[in-house]
Amino acid sequence: MIKYALACEQAHEFESWFPSSDAFETQRKRGFVTCPFCNSAKVEKQIMAPSVARTDKTPDAPAPEPQAVAVLSDRERELRAALRALREHVMKNAENVGKDFVEEARKMHFGETEERSIYGEADLAEARALLEEGIDVLPLPVVPDDRN
Repeated sequence: MIKYALACEQAHEFESWFPSSDAFETQRKRGFVTCPFCNSAKVEKQIMAPSVARTDKTPDAPAPEPQAVAVLSDRERELRAALRALREHVMKNAENVGKDFVEEARKMHFGETEERSIYGEADLAEARALLEEGIDVLPLPVVPDDRN
């Protein structure tokens, strides 16, 4: 199997595996190799660094753990930071009512308890039911780790 770095005419970059160099060429000519972003069939191979086995390593030496690194644009990093700040603000300034969220939201809406900022757990059906009853709710965003 051969892994190729590829790019379409729109400069979208991606990778794909092929059984051989001939298989890549055959599939590309038949229009089977397409860009996953724009579906363009005008795809070309990119320059890749070869994978060369090292001879200076001892056989008993453990291989280093690969480090995953997410490649995020500045805009994506800013958005994640804003979502993380929003979540932290809510958690710091509101009461966590956990699984009682739906019940507490209804009690506040109908005046059975004092209004206050709360957050907790609700599934999609419960959140929709609250919205249909005129009770404003929003999901609290969970931001993945920047390395994911």
